[in-house]
Amino acid sequence: MRIGILTGGGDVPGLNPCIKAVATSAAELGWETVGFRRGWAGLLNIDPDDRESIDANTMILDRGRVRGIDRTGGTILHTSRTNPGRVAVKDLPRFLESPYAVDAGARIDCTDHVVDVLEKLGIGALIAVGGDDTLSYAARLHQEGVKVMACPKTMDNDVFGTDYCIGFGTAVSRSVEAIDALRTPTGSHERIAVVELFGRNSGETALISGYLAAADRVLISEVPFDVEKVAELVMRDKTDNPAGYAMVVISEGASMTGGRTVETGEADAYGHRKLGGIGTYLGEELQRITGQGIVNQSLAYLMRAGAPDALDRMVASAYGVGAVQLLAEGRSGLMMAIRDGNYTTVPVDTCIQGKRRVDVAELYDTEQYRPVIRQVQGKPMFLY
Repeated sequence: MRIGILTGGGDVPGLNPCIKAVATSAAELGWETVGFRRGWAGLLNIDPDDRESIDANTMILDRGRVRGIDRTGGTILHTSRTNPGRVAVKDLPRFLESPYAVDAGARIDCTDHVVDVLEKLGIGALIAVGGDDTLSYAARLHQEGVKVMACPKTMDNDVFGTDYCIGFGTAVSRSVEAIDALRTPTGSHERIAVVELFGRNSGETALISGYLAAADRVLISEVPFDVEKVAELVMRDKTDNPAGYAMVVISEGASMTGGRTVETGEADAYGHRKLGGIGTYLGEELQRITGQGIVNQSLAYLMRAGAPDALDRMVASAYGVGAVQLLAEGRSGLMMAIRDGNYTTVPVDTCIQGKRRVDVAELYDTEQYRPVIRQVQGKPMFLY
């Protein structure tokens, strides 16, 4: 069989180990693996009647090509936030302009083209590695009769249906290291540090990172905060600290009571605008209210930079091997998952059946704005 694989959405450490695991497992079965470049954009931009177009948007993943990629971060296939089911007119490939009658500003559903490309390239099954946006389109292809398998990835760890997503462990490790390191300049100048972490709708990355790094206060996406109250609590933290400083961690998707999340730019194909800036805003407000010096740090892409840690290498590899094994058994339409500490699968459309968020009642003190672990027994490894 000839199988395809793509990576979509934001890059995270662990994508390359997953790609390698898929390619090597397929090779052991005598299958060929075709990597589609730039996520769903690769399939969208392929003209199946143009060899040059195919070569520009695909990569043959033999053993030699993937041999050492598991040691590196990012994705050798590159990535994008393209949604072939909602393509902006300006992003429509020129060779598709004629088949689709379009109006200015319209979003075009090019799913029939994607299915046609897969058929003409002889792709017997497709493995999609991504977050809930990328996987929601994989679920769409499953409905269209395409054999698909999904591997969840996102540093936010918020794909519904699994306890763990590729990239989460490394993002937490990077964040804890950075928060610890920032204690040096913050303490030396007796300031208040505000560290902004990724986390659009789920504050789990900030919650766990702040908990492990023993941050004084942690503001998450799920709970709006009162800035005056935060200022009061942080000043108490600073006073109680013999070194005279305080540490605050905040999710990029957090918002003040009665306010909105800080977003900029146009919405992408999945309806998301760029997040970021709430940490800076909080820092400015804390300085205004308290008169204290502020250390503002947005970790942003540093959370997803560099090689994956051991946990992400292990999970990513297991997801890739598992996806190929299931295809070999004649099964498809599934998403790899970890539930109750075990590798398993759920239907591929599970990711669009619900939302995964922090269990505020169990893990967060809404009055003190900090993590609180009320019960460890029976909780997953990350207490989620």
